[in-house]
Amino acid sequence: MAAAVSASLAEPAQGPQGINLYSRFALAGALGCSITHGAFTPVDVVKTRIQLEPTVYNRGMIGGFQQVIRNEGAGALLTGFGPTFAGYFIQGAFKFGGYEFFKQQSIDFLGIETARKNRAAVYSVSAASAEFFASIALSPLEATRIRLVSTPGFATGLVSGFSKILTQEGIGAFYSGFVPILFKQVPYTVTKFVAFEKVSEAIFSQVDKSTLSNGAQTAVNLGSGLIAGFAAAIVSQPADTMLSKVNKTKGLPGEGILSRLAKIAGELGVRGSFAGLPTRLFMVGGLTAGQFAIYGDIKKALGATKSVEIAK
Repeated sequence: MAAAVSASLAEPAQGPQGINLYSRFALAGALGCSITHGAFTPVDVVKTRIQLEPTVYNRGMIGGFQQVIRNEGAGALLTGFGPTFAGYFIQGAFKFGGYEFFKQQSIDFLGIETARKNRAAVYSVSAASAEFFASIALSPLEATRIRLVSTPGFATGLVSGFSKILTQEGIGAFYSGFVPILFKQVPYTVTKFVAFEKVSEAIFSQVDKSTLSNGAQTAVNLGSGLIAGFAAAIVSQPADTMLSKVNKTKGLPGEGILSRLAKIAGELGVRGSFAGLPTRLFMVGGLTAGQFAIYGDIKKALGATKSVEIAK
């Protein structure tokens, strides 16, 4: 049985509009991303250590936790929490708010029927456009986080780490990993949104969304987000590993970012590029499921429903 996923564009829009509407999307996305990424900081610390020192941290996720706690104390598992929370608050606002904005612009440009016939393309272009701007905002804080995690004792936290990089290496150091961030985040975000939309469409083609309770709709968001997270983690894993490597140390004098990336890719090989994947599957699957669940619930609380749905 085919059920309507949501209202058509032909129906009059209700509720907040314009900047008011997209600011609510942005706030919901900011909270969803910052809460989930902040909560998974300990897992991210272990994942990053496995990527950077696979010969040392070679006992899997649980063994990695034990090694970090034994060597540095339990507090080390919260290294980078500040830049993680702040960075993904900003990034989440750009990502989710931008996705809704660019999706609406794509539909306005193409028309609803053409957009429906090319849903995957609309989802992909909207997600990639949003992530480009989100990555510009995220890059300085992600560079700070990785430096804090990869170099114990580098600084005491977000403010001191950010200031130290800025004063000692200049603003360019914050964007030394921008290209790998794009290589990582754009495929990740595109896969994440397309997979989520497609899984949700498949579920709501069998179940009438309007008959579901709030709890059931949250469960659908969780399940769809979990599958989307697994897919996104696999697609973006090599670039995530390279990002950890490129932000750990400074490049050689005169060495361009593309040369550094090529060198790192050659050193890693296929196997090294996927170091820490099981840990990242657990992390990204969980946080993506949480993001979509929190995003959906906060949107409802703020009175902001989706501006438009493409699927019938």
